[in-house]
Amino acid sequence: MGRADIAAAFARARAEGRPALMPFWPLGYPTLPVSLRVIEAIARAGADLIELGVPFSDPLADGPVIQRASHIALENGASVAGCLDGAAQLRASGVRVPFLAMGYLNPLLARGEAAYARDWRAAGADGLIVPDLPPEESGALRTICAAEDLALVQFVAPTSTDARIAQSAQAASGFVYVVQVTGVTGARQNLASGLREYVERVKARAGGTPVVVGFGVSTPEQVREIGRYADGVIVASALIRAAGDAADPAAAAFEFTRALRG
Repeated sequence: MGRADIAAAFARARAEGRPALMPFWPLGYPTLPVSLRVIEAIARAGADLIELGVPFSDPLADGPVIQRASHIALENGASVAGCLDGAAQLRASGVRVPFLAMGYLNPLLARGEAAYARDWRAAGADGLIVPDLPPEESGALRTICAAEDLALVQFVAPTSTDARIAQSAQAASGFVYVVQVTGVTGARQNLASGLREYVERVKARAGGTPVVVGFGVSTPEQVREIGRYADGVIVASALIRAAGDAADPAAAAFEFTRALRG
């Protein structure tokens, strides 16, 4: 497991003529055991990679759906240690899909950058996503992640200049995360105007690093459209909304993911 497995996942999807599908689910939501069953179902449904959310009390990049899920998970006892244990359980149960642990900077710093990266690597993660860590402040963590064979994803936004896109792309490993909207996460009916041109600007500066679109992607049609010009797609709020309150969240997540995968 590691950065090579992330690259292989994108290569397989590319060879099949489709974008890599990366669903997001918060570990511990609504409880840790239920979240593990959901993530196993997402993997069985054909996810190419999975973004594992680490619940945090102030998820500044996230909209109301993920905020609510994080709040419920925290109320039910979610912690970084519990998330690490959950990821290790998933690996022990045979889930082999690449994992990207998405967590905010505060818990990372509280644990210590080296310990956080080392512990996620030991738990079976292949990369980290830290949405509130800008590239110019990520040097130490990039070095640590490289030593642990972990990817460290970087973000670009619609407001990013070409110079900023180039800086983020140069610092990225695993993939460049294209935030398609100016705002927080949350399912939207329509893709952002000019998204293709925006993605092409990023790809021109990414040096071959995969470019993945997230924030607001919610339907199979949107996944297929984005797949015409991006390397991958992240779906989060729409999946949580579809499965989180279902009678059987794992079954609902399986069906939703399978529909997205096509």
